[in-house]
Amino acid sequence: KKISDVLQKSAPKPGVPADLQNLLTQHFGENRSVIELEELQLSDSCFLPANDLTHSFSSYLKEICPKWAKLRRSHKEKKSVVMLVLCSSALRSLELIKSMTAFKGDCRVLKLFAKHIKIKEQMNMLEKGVFHIGVGTPGRVKALVEQDALCLNSTKYMVLDWNWRDQKLRRMVDIPEV
Repeated sequence: KKISDVLQKSAPKPGVPADLQNLLTQHFGENRSVIELEELQLSDSCFLPANDLTHSFSSYLKEICPKWAKLRRSHKEKKSVVMLVLCSSALRSLELIKSMTAFKGDCRVLKLFAKHIKIKEQMNMLEKGVFHIGVGTPGRVKALVEQDALCLNSTKYMVLDWNWRDQKLRRMVDIPEV
C-alpha cells in the first residue's frame, strides 16, 4: 500500500503526547539503559493540548498561550526565544510565520532555517537583538544550539508542527534526518 492511498481513506487526526513518547522510545531504545529511557519519559503535564484541527495556527497559539503579551514584554535575554516552533521545511516555516500575524503582536520573529540564510548571520542576529519567537527546522535549530548561539533556558513553549504533511505526504517525524 502507498501512504497516499491510506491517507485518502482516513481522516487526519491530531497528534497526542504518546506519539512523541513512542518516537523517543523507538529512536533511543536500542542504545540507552532502562534508567536513561525512564528519564526520557515526559509526563502529560509537560504537554499543552494539541490543535484539534479546528483552529488556525494563530488562534491555536492564542489558546495555549493566553498571557503572551506579558511574556513578550518581560523577555529581555539575547540568544534566546520564548517560543520555538519546529517545522519540517523552510517553506512551511515561512507559511506559519505569515499565518501567526494575529497572534504575535509587536514581537520579533526569527527565521531559523538554512534556505538563503547563513548560520553566521543567524548567530549575529541572536547576539545583537532580542527575539520572542523562533520558527525553523530541526536541523538548523540543532546546529545553533550546538554552537551555543541559541540558548533554550528561557524557552517556555516548543510547538511541533506535527500533523502537517509535505507534497510527498511526509510529516516532520517521518523524515529520517529529523
